[in-house]
Amino acid sequence: MAGLCGFCPCFGSRGSDSGDSADRDPVLLVSGMGGSILHSRCKKMKFFNLETRVWVRIFLADLEFKRKLWSLYNPSTGYTEVLDDSSEIVIPDDDHGLYAIDILDPSLFVKMCRLTELYHFHDMIDMLIERGYKKGTTLFGYGYDFRQSNRIDKLMDGLKLKLETAYEAAGGRQVNLISHSMGGILVMCFMTLYPDVRTSSLGDYLDHLSVFYRSLNHSYNLSAEISSVFSKYVNKWICIACPFQGAPGCINDALLTGLQFIEGFESYFFVGRWTMHQLVIECPSIYEMLPNPGFGWKEIPKIQVWRKVSADEDESLVKLESYGPLESPTVFEEALRHNELEYNGKTVALPFNCAILKWAAGTRELVNKAKLPDGVKFYNIYGTSFDTPFDVCYGSETSPIDDLSEICHTLPEYSYVDGDATVPAESAQADGFNAVERVGVPARHRELLCDKTVFGCIQKWLGVSSIPKNSKTYKVMDAAFG
Repeated sequence: MAGLCGFCPCFGSRGSDSGDSADRDPVLLVSGMGGSILHSRCKKMKFFNLETRVWVRIFLADLEFKRKLWSLYNPSTGYTEVLDDSSEIVIPDDDHGLYAIDILDPSLFVKMCRLTELYHFHDMIDMLIERGYKKGTTLFGYGYDFRQSNRIDKLMDGLKLKLETAYEAAGGRQVNLISHSMGGILVMCFMTLYPDVRTSSLGDYLDHLSVFYRSLNHSYNLSAEISSVFSKYVNKWICIACPFQGAPGCINDALLTGLQFIEGFESYFFVGRWTMHQLVIECPSIYEMLPNPGFGWKEIPKIQVWRKVSADEDESLVKLESYGPLESPTVFEEALRHNELEYNGKTVALPFNCAILKWAAGTRELVNKAKLPDGVKFYNIYGTSFDTPFDVCYGSETSPIDDLSEICHTLPEYSYVDGDATVPAESAQADGFNAVERVGVPARHRELLCDKTVFGCIQKWLGVSSIPKNSKTYKVMDAAFG
C-alpha cells in the first residue's frame, strides 16, 4: 500500500497529526480569484444539505456553471446574485476551511490523473503539515465567494471569524496570514475596514465608532491611536502574487472577451471562455482589479483598437486608437452594449456595469489608503521571468474593427512585460508597505503556490527552516512602492 500511496495521491492519509509536534503560531491560508470551491444549494432543501459543486468541476462544467452560477449584480445590496432564484452559492468549510482551497475539483478522476492545474493550495498544505502544523489547531483555510466585492460585509465578516477561530484554537497566539493573488486585496480591505472599537469607556467607544463610520464614507484616515482587529490577530502577512495595482492585460481582456483559467488539454473539460465572460461582467471583484489609474506606471497600460474611419464617401482610413485606464470604460460600454445571454428561455441583457465600476472605484480608494498596522510584519513574493499581458490590442491594420461591439468576438494581441504570466511584477511589487523582504521568484501565477523557492521563503519567515536558494531577495524595511 505504501507504493500505491506514492503513485496515486488519492489514497493514503494527509492526517492533521503528520510531522513533528513542535509549537507553531497558527497559519491561515487565503485564496484568490477562482481559488475556492463553490457549491450550489437548493434554498428549500437546506435541511438535507444537498449541494452541487459548480466551481471547479471537470465533467459537465459548462452546463452546471450556466445553470447555477451565472449571476447579476444587485446595486441595492452590493452583492452579485445567481439567476437561479431557487438556489444559493455556499462555500464548504470542511477540514477547517482547507477543503475549499486544496484541490479545486476533488473528484477521484482528478486525483487519479493528478491534474495539477486543479491542485491549488494542496502542496503548500502538505508542506506545512510536514513542518509540524496541525489542521484545526495551527492550520486553517479561508475560501470565499470570489464573485463578490473584496470589501463586502459577508467576506469581511468571514475573514474576521476565521482569524478569531485560529487565534483561539492556538491558545491566543497571533496568526500568520498567507494570501494568494486577489486574496491580498481582500486582506488589505479587511485591514482598513476593521478598527478595534473595544475601549474603556462609552465616550471613547462612540468617538472611535464615529471615526470608523467616517472611514466607510471614503475618508479612511483612521486614528493612529486605534489599534486594529488586524494587529490584534495577525503577526505576519506573507503575500503571494497580489495585483496591488491591478492586472491590466488579463482584466481588461476578461471584461471584453472572457477569461480562460486553464490552458492546454485540461481546458477541453473546463468552463469555456465565453461562459466565464458572462459571469465576470457582473463580478465586482474583477472590476476591483482593473489597472490603477493613479499609480505611477513605467508605461501606462492601454487598450488599443485598430478602427476603420471614413474619410469621405469613397475612401476609408485605418487608425490605431489607444485608451488608458481613465478612458477604457468608454470602450467597455461601447463593446458590451449589445451583450446578452439566454437563460431559461429568457434574454438577459449584460452590458458593462457602471454601477459596479463606481463601487470598484470606492474599493480602489480604500486600497490606496491602506496602512500596515504597527507590529505586523509584511513579506511579498511576486512572480518574474514570464511574459505577462499588459496592453491589449483588437483588430489589425489589415483587418480593422468597424464597430466596437465586434471586439467581444475577437481575440487580442498582447504586449508583454515581466511578471508571472498573469500579474505584472511592477504591480505585484507595488504594495506600498514597509516590507521586511520582497522576493522575486521565476514562476507562473498559480505555480507560485507549489514552488520550492516559495516554500523555502515561507519556512524561513515562519521560523521553521533555513534560507532558500535561487531567489532574488530585497530587504527593504524603509522602502514603499506606489
